[in-house]
Amino acid sequence: MDLPHWQTADYHYIASRATLIAFDLDGTLARSKMPMKREDAELLSKLTYSFPVAIISGGRWDLIDSQILSMISSSADLSRLHLMPTTGTRYYSWNGAGWVCQYEINIDPQDREHALASVRRRAQELGFWYPQDRVWGERIDDRGSQITFSALGQQAPVDAKEAWDPDGSRRQALAQAIQADLPELTVRAGGATSVDISVKGVDKSYAVRELAQTFSCPLKQIVFLGDRMTPEGNDYPAAKAGTYAIEVAGPQDTARFISRLLRELGR
Repeated sequence: MDLPHWQTADYHYIASRATLIAFDLDGTLARSKMPMKREDAELLSKLTYSFPVAIISGGRWDLIDSQILSMISSSADLSRLHLMPTTGTRYYSWNGAGWVCQYEINIDPQDREHALASVRRRAQELGFWYPQDRVWGERIDDRGSQITFSALGQQAPVDAKEAWDPDGSRRQALAQAIQADLPELTVRAGGATSVDISVKGVDKSYAVRELAQTFSCPLKQIVFLGDRMTPEGNDYPAAKAGTYAIEVAGPQDTARFISRLLRELGR
């Protein structure tokens, strides 16, 4: 699939036809588990006054809170934010007083046990289950609706995470091995060092379809930005679903996209 980058996107089409702008989080709006830069947060806040904005993240709710909401809540139109943590297995919207969960899709307990056993076994076989003194925090995060394995631990420094698997080959090998054990679940390479496991069919394609239904619009009128748009990446399902998908190389590209779109809207 040949996707536009922020430089080659059709800004006139987006400004005149898009219903909603959706973003991945890590690697797109912010570096892994780090808060957005203040200037980027200001741009995202401004965008909420022109479009509904969705954030579809592999991370759990507390990361959306610390990375995004802590930076924009005082200036954004929260009523136009749609938050989908754990790869779209949950959906939150603002009701004027707080965030309300619209749906939550959890992994069956028996499937969860199979998944946890597979993660440990396959990571050990591939040499990715490192001694405790080489990881930062817990390796496995059971989020109910999603299980995430982080090879370097949940609290690994961002520079170490970004250096661990720059071409994605380690994550892809692990995801394929685990998927062979778990045909009843969906397994995908996630963030810089992680693999995500969720209910089969519930991924970012499911999330954007839910948004299309909520806004009564065709998928092509949802613009989706992500940094992992290869077929193995966890942003690819949103592109394959039929959104107007734009590939970015990092938060700096996303900031340039928003700036250019705001300029287009101001013409």
